[in-house]
Amino acid sequence: MLHIKSKKLMITVGALLIVFLLLVVAYLKNDIKIINLPTYNMLLQSGVIQKAVIEDEQILLYSNTDSYAIVKDGVDITKLLEQVPIQVRNTDPFLQELLLVVVLSFFLFGFIVYMRKKREESVKKEQETHQSAYSVLDPFAKSIIRASTSRYKFADVAGIDEVKEELQEIVDFLKSPQKYHRLGISLPRGVLLIGPPGVGKTMVAKAVAGEAGVPFYYQSGASFVQIYVGMGAKRVRELFSYAKANAPSIIFIDEIDAVGKARGGMRNDERESTLNELLTQMDGFEENSGVIVVGATNKIEVIDEALLRSGRFDRRIFIPMPDFDDRVKILQNYLKGKTSEVNVYEIAKMSVGFSGAALSTFVNEAAINALRENREVLLMEDFFKVRQKVLIGKKRLLSFSDEEKKIQAVYQGAKALCAYWFEVDFDKITLTNDRLKDIDQEIQSKTAMFSKIKVYLAGMCATKIFFNDSFSNASEDLSRAREIASEMVELYGMGRKLVMTSDDVLVILDDASKEVSKFLEGMSEPMQRISQKLFEKESITKGELKEIVDALF
Repeated sequence: MLHIKSKKLMITVGALLIVFLLLVVAYLKNDIKIINLPTYNMLLQSGVIQKAVIEDEQILLYSNTDSYAIVKDGVDITKLLEQVPIQVRNTDPFLQELLLVVVLSFFLFGFIVYMRKKREESVKKEQETHQSAYSVLDPFAKSIIRASTSRYKFADVAGIDEVKEELQEIVDFLKSPQKYHRLGISLPRGVLLIGPPGVGKTMVAKAVAGEAGVPFYYQSGASFVQIYVGMGAKRVRELFSYAKANAPSIIFIDEIDAVGKARGGMRNDERESTLNELLTQMDGFEENSGVIVVGATNKIEVIDEALLRSGRFDRRIFIPMPDFDDRVKILQNYLKGKTSEVNVYEIAKMSVGFSGAALSTFVNEAAINALRENREVLLMEDFFKVRQKVLIGKKRLLSFSDEEKKIQAVYQGAKALCAYWFEVDFDKITLTNDRLKDIDQEIQSKTAMFSKIKVYLAGMCATKIFFNDSFSNASEDLSRAREIASEMVELYGMGRKLVMTSDDVLVILDDASKEVSKFLEGMSEPMQRISQKLFEKESITKGELKEIVDALF
């Protein structure tokens, strides 16, 4: 409708313009004064006539100010010629009118074409603006998925050396797949990076792509969540199609829990169909297709079990908060290219509980403070001034005083010792978190579940023994212990009787607490060494703990 109205408006404007031009021509023609012979003779004698034009049956006379016309018959042309120059113009009035109409028609046509072109450009620009703003809402919009080439290498990712080692063979596979093909080796189709926000999961995935020199397809889990039925699944198919066409390549899905959340409960058919398509695509990978799917999440507990089974995300890599040595390396990395007179080890000590992202903010805020004071050199005072600002800006950021650090070292040291002694598998335990392995087992024994409860209660029992007090840092572990005890009683009939009673959970927790307290009372020397190592280095591995225990027993 708008297009028709615009077209009518242009035609109307053009017609009015032609009428206006015709009126102007008519006015100019009517401006010529008709004179008789006496007037002509008077003008000629006065010498005001400057030029004469013979046109058909009349003579046009021009002075400096006026134009005159007289019938040619009766005028002495010879006498006129003696005084002024004469031009002869043989024109047909019909041809004159026709030429005028043609010229005006061309002018009208050009005007309409010009206006139409301007309108099309305006409409196109408007459409592009709308498409940019609402392409997500358009069910028919074609998705454009582009690969990027990562410039990051493992050298750019400070700390987390153990994680790099686990990912190195994936890099080697992407670089030299033939070596693995000859031996019939299949590498994991999916790698799940697990860790709290800000530890560098995305950067690690980019570093893998950069080391291997392969295309890197980045998508966030939220980008698959569409309001139109089938669009999320379509986007998954397109992503895998592009990746397989450019293999070897890496697909990185950040915040995969947005699309991979466990099915059921609050039902969402579109999200479930998207998850089903993701599962199908990962199952449909040909052996050694050269495409590795890397997912990242900080909520592994909400991810659907089907996504975690073998053949999909076969390998899970936990990226912990950086310990003291990791923070030193990260800070050295961020301070490159900046003029500074600081003690990196002191900054690392004052930033317990900072993630890699928080350390980046820490260094950046310190640099801003130096600039604010008109200095180009970073000093320790800059870090002291902005530390509290970074802490406030980072929600739930852990930071310990020396006294709190001693308490936490004893707490985590007890968990590490009990995990080693009661054979609860782990990789590393730090001041801020543990890495107890949740092994996928269809059948779990009562003894194994009870041992895990003892590990979670060990820290609380140790602080009672060594400090004769209880502390608030036990809340999360106590919750985990209660959860396992409830499962034992309610789901598996592992209470005192087959049918649970009201105090069965309490009995299990009390028994576990008594056993672990008795154990720790007899392990004071190993506990002191383990706690001291945690206080100094902020982390302890299973191998380091074994060395301490073996040296004493």
